[in-house]
Amino acid sequence: MNNDELFHRLHADRLLMLANCWDGGSARLAQAAGAVALATSSGAVAWAHGYADGSHLPVDLVLATARAIGRVSPLPLTLDIEDGYSDDPAAVGALVRQLLDAGIVGINIEDGSGAVDLLCRKVAAIRAGTQSAGVRLFVNVRTDVFLRGLAPAGERVAETVRRGALYREAGASGLFVPGIADESDIAAVAAAVALPLNVMALPSLPPPDRLRELGVRRLSAGTAIGEAAFGQAQAAIGEFLASGRVTAPSPGYGTLNALMVTPPPRA
Repeated sequence: MNNDELFHRLHADRLLMLANCWDGGSARLAQAAGAVALATSSGAVAWAHGYADGSHLPVDLVLATARAIGRVSPLPLTLDIEDGYSDDPAAVGALVRQLLDAGIVGINIEDGSGAVDLLCRKVAAIRAGTQSAGVRLFVNVRTDVFLRGLAPAGERVAETVRRGALYREAGASGLFVPGIADESDIAAVAAAVALPLNVMALPSLPPPDRLRELGVRRLSAGTAIGEAAFGQAQAAIGEFLASGRVTAPSPGYGTLNALMVTPPPRA
């Protein structure tokens, strides 16, 4: 089975858990831990290159990240492309075609605080531009209604459902709703939107088994793993500069190096 078909099937009846990575090394760690698919975090990718999150990362580094992860892992890869790095739907479609050449089988693209109709046009352009590629691209559309409070609290479910229907009509394969956490809200969105529902890990989120019962089909770590990794690095650097020592727990040089030199298994 090709990776694109596999990635779609992973959303069918299970809860797909994506431990978002940011480079080849973190992708190898995810694979070694048992991940069945890989996803990037735009925030962690940006930080790894010394940029702030929020569409500041140059497109060539987005492409380089896709190639770096594809080099070390045969797992299906979906890439977070934020808002597509352009307000021109044709330019977004062209970027996605380049990413397909790099081996991805899915993307995340978001509305943020932007116009719904603009994202619909971007999704339509992506679909039109990838029809001849021979890849069944999974277009996961993110709406920030809950994350950014784009509607009054009592209207967020309805607004999310409204946007989800428009994005589905434009060609979306899935709907990502970061910030949603209440069980009744999750169940309402999952029941009303005819797309696999993706939520983001939060301390207040129900556990994975319950999410699956509520109709969620994908759980993303978002920036959480990147935040933990960069936070640990920051603490270790501070400790070293203050004391000349690093006492934080580590798997050890040999263990980490072995993960990086072992050839990835064949898909």
